[in-house]
Amino acid sequence: MALLQLDISVALRAYALRVGLSIDDETVALVGPSGAGKTTVLRSVAGLLRPDAGRIELGGEVWFDATTGVHEPPERRSVGVVFQEYALFPHLTVRQNVAFGGSARVEELLHRLRIAPLADQRPGTLSGGERQRVALARALARQPAVLLLDEPLSALDAHTRAHVRDELQDLLAELGLPVLLVTHDFRDAIALADRIGVIVDGQLRQLGSAAELIDRPADAFVAAFTGSNLLHGTATPLAGGGTEVQLDAGGLVRSSHHADGPVGVAVHPWDISLLTQPPPNGANALAGSVAAVTPQGERVQVRVGALTAELTTPDLERLGLQRGDQAWATFTRQSARLVPLAAPPTSANGDSG
Repeated sequence: MALLQLDISVALRAYALRVGLSIDDETVALVGPSGAGKTTVLRSVAGLLRPDAGRIELGGEVWFDATTGVHEPPERRSVGVVFQEYALFPHLTVRQNVAFGGSARVEELLHRLRIAPLADQRPGTLSGGERQRVALARALARQPAVLLLDEPLSALDAHTRAHVRDELQDLLAELGLPVLLVTHDFRDAIALADRIGVIVDGQLRQLGSAAELIDRPADAFVAAFTGSNLLHGTATPLAGGGTEVQLDAGGLVRSSHHADGPVGVAVHPWDISLLTQPPPNGANALAGSVAAVTPQGERVQVRVGALTAELTTPDLERLGLQRGDQAWATFTRQSARLVPLAAPPTSANGDSG
């Protein structure tokens, strides 16, 4: 399978997008806030936007090179694209929409994506999940060497989203293509991607597996985006080892990690325990009232002050905590990870610094 390589720069209104990536037969998700530059990367690979500088190639075939002036149009790039709103032709049937991508594999794709019974219907009569499958079939009908997915699940309701996410996960595993996926939802990225790149203000902050981003975030933004609680403060190294952090919002936290100066304190929700009485002196404990209790399947998220803890339902029942109750959120020094408030962008080959 050909390797997709890109190293591009695009001047946007508020900042310059600079991203370097190498993608093999895997799915790479670009995540980050709206306006971070994720879709600009996708459009550049598809040929819908011309970068200001850099190079894009697939297996040695150059699609864009600012130095030599090469810029292949979209129709000459072996790319299949699924747009955010699917962009199906409303006046064409499902079969005709798929055939627009290429006629050779229409019947195969209709059956493979389980939309053969819908072949003579028009997009307006389909559900969100059905429209997504049609858009995928049309993209694959081009027999692409690269698949691009722009927010493929954002148009779906919560129930349909979970089901279609599972279907898409299985399909991507079968394809064996370089797949570049854009999403603002970290949960979708975890489910669908082999590697995840976090883009903020046009800079690739970190690239790695979901486990790497969760366990070793490059900076405070990555930590918060992946679901950690984040507290800001000023770190002072301790003579005996470890660090003491004076929190900006008040309170003191100690960590077994080393830092000096302004930092973020990142704590996973599942590393937090709740108490109904003050803990012994010296423990990391922040007091607050219970602001929210949110069931999450077999677990429950409980927000106490600025922290969210994740407990089992039996543990919450044992504590007897309800909204408005006073509680103490506690965590160990080892689970208080110290992260810089900002990180340099990753290098052009996509490795984290």
